[in-house]
Amino acid sequence: MPPSSAARPVRVWDLPTRLFHWGLALAIVGSVASAKVGGGAMVWHFRLGYVVCGLVVFRILWGLVGGRWSRFASFVYAPGTVLRYLRGQARPGEHLDVGHNPLGALSVFALLAIVAVQVGTGLVSDDEIANLGPLNRYVDSATGLAATAWHKTWGQWLLLGLVGLHVAAIVFYLVARKTNLVQPMLSGDKPLPPDTPAATDSPLTRALALALAALVGAGVAWVVSLGG
Repeated sequence: MPPSSAARPVRVWDLPTRLFHWGLALAIVGSVASAKVGGGAMVWHFRLGYVVCGLVVFRILWGLVGGRWSRFASFVYAPGTVLRYLRGQARPGEHLDVGHNPLGALSVFALLAIVAVQVGTGLVSDDEIANLGPLNRYVDSATGLAATAWHKTWGQWLLLGLVGLHVAAIVFYLVARKTNLVQPMLSGDKPLPPDTPAATDSPLTRALALALAALVGAGVAWVVSLGG
């Protein structure tokens, strides 16, 4: 990579991706906190769970039509590419450290997967006390109880573990590699070589994201309404 003096700010994370990232972080923190408090706070646990559901669905759609570095196509790596990255043998033009690098990509997919499972199990949950997921009526009792058990134990532990790993990676890059991964997710830009392709982040793409968000929000509201 050229020296930093030759670098210039390049738009990597479009606004919709940044809003998704911070929105998901806040919603997960609030969801976990409200679950720990319990009681009346469970109302907010469910509400925040619906927000998380909408965010995950939006991110999946945005991974297909969003800015260049937000698309899944930019960070789905073959096993050989991951091995070469670990060995420090990236090829010219691969841009493996622009968006999500191969290790970061694995973390992103793992986090999206476990959050999706948590949302799914929450939707059909039944704690046999006062809290019932809106889709519980569509599964048998054993399935609802099993989903609840997963949601409150393994699912929660895996989610917290992945979040902790994510935070640890940010600290590692900041301390060991002098690379700030948080700032680009705030501003959208990273100092990169001038020939690095930039993500599209125009009023048109933002309008598309807004339309998708509205569509997803309506879909989540419909799913919730199925609970009666």
